[in-house]
Amino acid sequence: MLESYRQHVAERAALGIPPLPLTAEQTAELCELLKFPPEGEAETLLELLRDRIPPGVDQAAYVKAAFLTAIAKGETTSSLVSPLEAVELLGTMMGGYNVQSLIDLLKVEDAEIAGKAAIA
Repeated sequence: MLESYRQHVAERAALGIPPLPLTAEQTAELCELLKFPPEGEAETLLELLRDRIPPGVDQAAYVKAAFLTAIAKGETTSSLVSPLEAVELLGTMMGGYNVQSLIDLLKVEDAEIAGKAAIA
Protein backbone atom coordinates (compact mmCIF):
# COMPACT_ATOMS: atom_id res chain seq x y z
CA MET A 1 0.00 0.00 0.00
CA LEU A 2 2.76 2.44 0.92
CA GLU A 3 4.75 1.82 -2.24
CA SER A 4 1.67 2.14 -4.41
CA TYR A 5 0.70 5.42 -2.73
CA ARG A 6 4.23 6.79 -3.06
CA GLN A 7 4.11 6.03 -6.77
CA HIS A 8 0.75 7.83 -7.00
CA VAL A 9 2.19 10.87 -5.21
CA ALA A 10 5.17 10.96 -7.58
CA GLU A 11 2.95 10.68 -10.67
CA ARG A 12 0.71 13.49 -9.48
CA ALA A 13 3.69 15.66 -8.51
CA ALA A 14 5.09 15.24 -12.03
CA LEU A 15 1.80 16.68 -13.30
CA GLY A 16 1.97 19.53 -10.80
CA ILE A 17 -1.11 18.41 -8.87
CA PRO A 18 -1.55 17.15 -5.31
CA PRO A 19 -2.18 13.47 -4.56
CA LEU A 20 -5.72 12.23 -4.21
CA PRO A 21 -6.98 11.41 -0.71
CA LEU A 22 -6.90 7.79 0.38
CA THR A 23 -9.75 5.54 -0.67
CA ALA A 24 -11.65 3.36 1.80
CA GLU A 25 -9.59 0.35 0.70
CA GLN A 26 -6.31 2.23 1.15
CA THR A 27 -7.51 3.49 4.53
CA ALA A 28 -8.29 -0.07 5.66
CA GLU A 29 -4.81 -1.14 4.58
CA LEU A 30 -3.34 1.85 6.41
CA CYS A 31 -5.19 0.86 9.58
CA GLU A 32 -3.68 -2.62 9.39
CA LEU A 33 -0.23 -1.11 8.95
CA LEU A 34 -0.83 1.11 11.97
CA LYS A 35 -1.51 -1.99 14.06
CA PHE A 36 1.83 -3.49 13.04
CA PRO A 37 3.93 -0.63 11.65
CA PRO A 38 6.84 -1.48 9.38
CA GLU A 39 10.24 -0.31 10.59
CA GLY A 40 10.95 3.31 9.73
CA GLU A 41 7.44 4.13 8.49
CA ALA A 42 5.90 5.64 11.63
CA GLU A 43 5.90 9.26 10.45
CA THR A 44 4.56 8.37 7.02
CA LEU A 45 1.75 6.26 8.48
CA LEU A 46 0.73 8.96 10.93
CA GLU A 47 0.83 11.64 8.23
CA LEU A 48 -1.42 9.55 6.01
CA LEU A 49 -3.86 8.99 8.90
CA ARG A 50 -3.94 12.66 9.87
CA ASP A 51 -3.76 14.38 6.52
CA ARG A 52 -4.70 12.13 3.59
CA ILE A 53 -8.15 10.87 4.59
CA PRO A 54 -10.96 13.31 3.88
CA PRO A 55 -13.03 14.43 6.86
CA GLY A 56 -16.77 14.04 6.79
CA VAL A 57 -18.88 11.25 5.41
CA ASP A 58 -17.11 9.37 2.65
CA GLN A 59 -16.21 5.69 3.03
CA ALA A 60 -12.56 6.37 3.91
CA ALA A 61 -13.71 8.59 6.79
CA TYR A 62 -15.99 5.76 7.94
CA VAL A 63 -13.04 3.35 8.07
CA LYS A 64 -10.86 5.92 9.87
CA ALA A 65 -13.56 6.69 12.46
CA ALA A 66 -14.17 2.99 13.14
CA PHE A 67 -10.44 2.34 13.59
CA LEU A 68 -9.91 5.31 15.90
CA THR A 69 -13.00 4.40 17.92
CA ALA A 70 -11.72 0.85 18.37
CA ILE A 71 -8.41 2.21 19.66
CA ALA A 72 -10.14 4.68 21.99
CA LYS A 73 -12.30 1.89 23.42
CA GLY A 74 -9.34 -0.48 23.79
CA GLU A 75 -10.73 -2.95 21.26
CA THR A 76 -7.58 -2.72 19.14
CA THR A 77 -4.14 -1.23 19.62
CA SER A 78 -1.45 0.59 17.72
CA SER A 79 2.00 1.43 18.97
CA LEU A 80 1.68 4.70 17.05
CA VAL A 81 -1.75 5.90 18.23
CA SER A 82 -2.73 5.90 21.89
CA PRO A 83 -6.38 5.88 22.97
CA LEU A 84 -6.15 9.58 23.87
CA GLU A 85 -4.58 10.41 20.51
CA ALA A 86 -7.34 8.43 18.80
CA VAL A 87 -9.96 10.60 20.52
CA GLU A 88 -8.09 13.75 19.50
CA LEU A 89 -7.96 12.56 15.88
CA LEU A 90 -11.68 11.78 15.98
CA GLY A 91 -12.20 15.38 17.02
CA THR A 92 -10.47 16.63 13.87
CA MET A 93 -12.83 14.85 11.47
CA MET A 94 -15.30 17.76 11.23
CA GLY A 95 -18.54 15.85 11.71
CA GLY A 96 -19.91 12.75 10.08
CA TYR A 97 -18.92 9.29 11.24
CA ASN A 98 -16.96 10.58 14.22
CA VAL A 99 -19.95 12.21 15.95
CA GLN A 100 -21.59 9.05 17.32
CA SER A 101 -18.20 7.72 18.37
CA LEU A 102 -17.43 10.87 20.34
CA ILE A 103 -20.86 10.76 21.99
CA ASP A 104 -20.32 7.12 22.95
CA LEU A 105 -16.88 7.94 24.34
CA LEU A 106 -18.45 10.50 26.68
CA LYS A 107 -20.02 7.55 28.49
CA VAL A 108 -16.92 5.39 29.04
CA GLU A 109 -15.64 4.82 32.55
CA ASP A 110 -12.18 6.17 31.71
CA ALA A 111 -12.47 9.81 32.81
CA GLU A 112 -9.49 10.87 30.73
CA ILE A 113 -10.98 9.43 27.53
CA ALA A 114 -14.42 10.89 28.32
CA GLY A 115 -12.84 14.27 29.02
CA LYS A 116 -10.97 14.24 25.70
CA ALA A 117 -14.20 13.28 23.93
CA ALA A 118 -15.97 16.22 25.55
CA ILE A 119 -13.28 18.59 24.33
CA ALA A 120 -13.29 17.04 20.85
